[in-house]
Amino acid sequence: MLEFLITAAKGLDELLIDEIATLCPEAKLKSKPGQVIMFAGIEDAYRVCLWSRLANRVLLKLSEGDVKSADDLYKIADQVNWPTHFGLKQTFVVDFNGTNQQINNTQFGALKIKDAIVDQFAVFFDSRPSVQKIAPDIRVHARLWRDKLTVYLDMSGRSLHQRHYRNKTGLAPIKEHIACAMLIRSGWTKNQQLPLLDPMCGAGTIVIEAALMAANIAPGLKRDNWGFSHWQQHEDGIWQSLLNEAKQQISTPQKLIYANDLDQGVLALAKENAHQADVYHYIHFSHQDVNNFKIDELSPGYIVSNPPYGERLSDTAQLFPLFKQWGSWLKQQFKNWHVSLLTSNRELLRQMKLTAKKEYQLMNGKLECQLVNFVLDEANCQERETKLIQNDFVNRLTKNLARSTKWLKSQNTDCYRLYDADLPEYNVAIDCYADWLVVQEYAAPKNVPEQVAKKRLHEIVAALPQVTKVDPDHIVLKVREQQKGKNQYQKVAQTKQTIEVYENGARFKVNLKDYLDTGLFLDHRITRQLVQQKAKGKNVLNLFAYTGSVSVHAALGGAKSVTTVDMSNTYIEWAKENFALNKLKGAYHFEQADCLTWLKRHQQKYDLIFIDPPSFSNSKRMDATWDVQRDYLDLIKDAINCLNTKGYIFFSNNLRQFKLDEQAIQALGLSVTNLTQQTIPEDFQRNPKIHHCWLLTKEN
Repeated sequence: MLEFLITAAKGLDELLIDEIATLCPEAKLKSKPGQVIMFAGIEDAYRVCLWSRLANRVLLKLSEGDVKSADDLYKIADQVNWPTHFGLKQTFVVDFNGTNQQINNTQFGALKIKDAIVDQFAVFFDSRPSVQKIAPDIRVHARLWRDKLTVYLDMSGRSLHQRHYRNKTGLAPIKEHIACAMLIRSGWTKNQQLPLLDPMCGAGTIVIEAALMAANIAPGLKRDNWGFSHWQQHEDGIWQSLLNEAKQQISTPQKLIYANDLDQGVLALAKENAHQADVYHYIHFSHQDVNNFKIDELSPGYIVSNPPYGERLSDTAQLFPLFKQWGSWLKQQFKNWHVSLLTSNRELLRQMKLTAKKEYQLMNGKLECQLVNFVLDEANCQERETKLIQNDFVNRLTKNLARSTKWLKSQNTDCYRLYDADLPEYNVAIDCYADWLVVQEYAAPKNVPEQVAKKRLHEIVAALPQVTKVDPDHIVLKVREQQKGKNQYQKVAQTKQTIEVYENGARFKVNLKDYLDTGLFLDHRITRQLVQQKAKGKNVLNLFAYTGSVSVHAALGGAKSVTTVDMSNTYIEWAKENFALNKLKGAYHFEQADCLTWLKRHQQKYDLIFIDPPSFSNSKRMDATWDVQRDYLDLIKDAINCLNTKGYIFFSNNLRQFKLDEQAIQALGLSVTNLTQQTIPEDFQRNPKIHHCWLLTKEN
């Protein structure tokens, strides 16, 4: 009797042992997390390879031992008589999993096993077999658990979930063995006389696996290359007998299986995959909107689907109302049906207002998911009143919105900050731009698990439309991390979609989706007003101008001339568009240049200079790196050379730890007025270090 290790995805242990017990009733089985140990003959191992719909790999145990040093890896592998398993002309590869205190590198572990194998061949034959990582003839698995190493021969070769009918996939594909687990957990496999429907079928994996089940087609029947194909001890007679037996057991399903998708391209892909699996004629394909989809002639059956989860933040807000609408449609058109849905975003399914009957944890690849079962009985089909989610975030957001509504009456703007990580566990900033919201998720601290952070973000997205009454399509989500150099204004999308906003008599074009920043720094609202108030009749220079918002305010304030300088051509063109939007024409000049070198060479004099440099930059367009704390004094010296007597420099930056050397500034002939507290708007008071700002005046 041989010992085999049969592996599976997390969450399939219970299903896998039941499946193997049915396939191999004489085998002795033990279950462990993610695996089943089977004591059986070679025929049972072949049968699992051919018929298992849930397993990943079937591994034959060859040797085992304790590991106290690196040399033990070699010794344990050398216990195997390798020439009895494969020959010199065959290729092999070693996969090594696991580490401990002695062995902390899997590549090193694999190398020691490989050395033991080739050295043994060298002793016996004075020659060595070749290692080949891609499509080797023989695959050896070494698994280290604590101080125990076990060496296996891979009977399956490639993972068993690869059925060889899926040449292409759509977005977020579901693995074949997970699809089978969903079908089993849904209850349909015990009621195959009832209809099965996947209304968002994607590449068709669920319906194809269902058709293979219904037609009793062995999932491994189309595979032509196995881990045991080149194994010296392979018993081909037994294998051919199992193949012939499997072909004879194919039957015709009693009921059609239904597949639907809104995307015609991905539906064509599903049809192609179904043809490859020889089950196309068992599946009825349709192209409809899921929120209008219905099959009038069908009796109640099972809906099993893998709907979109909104893994990308930008998708999440738009999916919430769609799931709410879909929930209502299911209640109207699919009464008494069973529904099983896979998701990594449980909040999405809660929008459907259905009470779950059962939930299962599954891993789809590296993604933690839940399979949620519902029964559309009379109680579940009652339309429920949408109740506002109540949690700490909702309460705080409601208070902020009420306070902002009062405060805005005294302001002249439609863009402001509504929420700024007021509650540490809900670590986002929320900015309003007209009738849009931009939600910036700050990178979660390392001590907050990724799933916890994601759950809180989903709570935020679910609450925003209800509290603010903003259309979910107008909610933009971004992840914000500290940016440096050329990444400071990096693109994150390519929509080129802009909207107009207003602020204190000025209008600006903002792009809420394509960049981490939108084109308007809201925390400088008061600073721009101060520039406007001082600009009348003056020649104004705006350095590091970004999209020229300060230049626009200076021009609206009656500046005699305005010169706008930025290194990015994109932002210079954007600044020109902002001037055109405000119908500004006159002595307005735009320069695309490295501000540092441009200023050193520039000879013209100005009455007011606005400088708001980045904290750090190493752009290829610059002659050297820029560090604001290190280099600001040299910058101000160069600015003084272009400043008229009694002229002003507004100097600002957003480096939280920045320190201004007032004595050094005064030694340059400038008086210093700290405007930081004065220039931080009420909606940014929670973050008093959002920027620093000083007014530097040239006395003579």
